[in-house]
Amino acid sequence: MNVPAMRNTTATATSLFTALIRTHHITSRKKLQRVKKAASQHELPFVLIRSGGSPGIMYAEGAETSVSAWVSFVRGLRYKDFQCPRKPAENSVLVPTHTALGSFEEVASVTEFGHRMEQRGLGSWWKLAMGYSSPD
Repeated sequence: MNVPAMRNTTATATSLFTALIRTHHITSRKKLQRVKKAASQHELPFVLIRSGGSPGIMYAEGAETSVSAWVSFVRGLRYKDFQCPRKPAENSVLVPTHTALGSFEEVASVTEFGHRMEQRGLGSWWKLAMGYSSPD
């Protein structure tokens, strides 16, 4: 796997369960607070959200049971056009050494979301799931 260099950061390849959710949009701050609270309750070490418009994208990583329970919770919020193109599965993730446990990050653009996936060594995984590339 071609792994991009991290800017001024060291990272460790770690085997974690990951999941990717796509929705029509994420605009409700109230619903987003529930998503964040669920991530904390399920002790997910990292969640990344693309909010503010269409498409809405959510990524989570952590222990298998935690990621699966979080995905089920988000599904229960009944987001419009809920899809889980990457169901919880084990993946090798580049975890920055400076990332705090329980990190919940929000970005406003798909471009920034893609950049964050590249930093975690998941660029190809993400592009394929979103339909931005085809399998070789």
